[in-house]
Amino acid sequence: MTDNPSPDLAALLCSRLCHDLLSPVGAMSNGLELLADEHDPAMRKQCMDLLEQSAKASTDKLKFFRLAFGAAGGFGEMVEVAEPKAVIDALIGDAKRVEANWAMDAAKLPKDAVKVLLNLAHIALDALIRGGTLDIGAEMTGGNTEIVVRAAGDKIAFDESIGHALQGDLPADELSSRTAPAYMIAQLAKKAGGGLQYQLGDDALVLGAVLPQPEGLIG
Repeated sequence: MTDNPSPDLAALLCSRLCHDLLSPVGAMSNGLELLADEHDPAMRKQCMDLLEQSAKASTDKLKFFRLAFGAAGGFGEMVEVAEPKAVIDALIGDAKRVEANWAMDAAKLPKDAVKVLLNLAHIALDALIRGGTLDIGAEMTGGNTEIVVRAAGDKIAFDESIGHALQGDLPADELSSRTAPAYMIAQLAKKAGGGLQYQLGDDALVLGAVLPQPEGLIG
């Protein structure tokens, strides 16, 4: 992504990571403080449960960020779809009140397509502030990877500046930690010769991507 005009994108992504990790890590710190002063067995068990839940939430988020923001070391150019599915299912389990439906027609996806899928799914999950359903689909056809994510629920909370970032309409100097992930995958799609789109309704948000497959992967 050397053509990215914003030298602050990495810092904004780091800021987003820190923001999302602050709550579970802070809960672990609070749990340890309570555990140090608590002697009642029942209360100590509650503290241990809090620590376990917070540790799991932190681990789930770090696994997400590794694949969605990072270089995803340890994977080749193609990533088993089980990897992003497990990451998103874990985040959904932490969020609760959200049901996921998957429709994946390939066992593996290109690494950049996985980045796009994960970030679109995370954007859609964030929009379901009162719960709902999250439909995630991807297929490799005609030399392209096509991705669709649909969030449906009683209340959809979506900042349309994220939509502008997805479509490449948000100026780089107006980026924030909230819009940086959308901007990042828009740059990935543009570099690949593809594009992103979104459609917002009263009770649903649909996000989509079409990404040409890298030449060496087309068979």
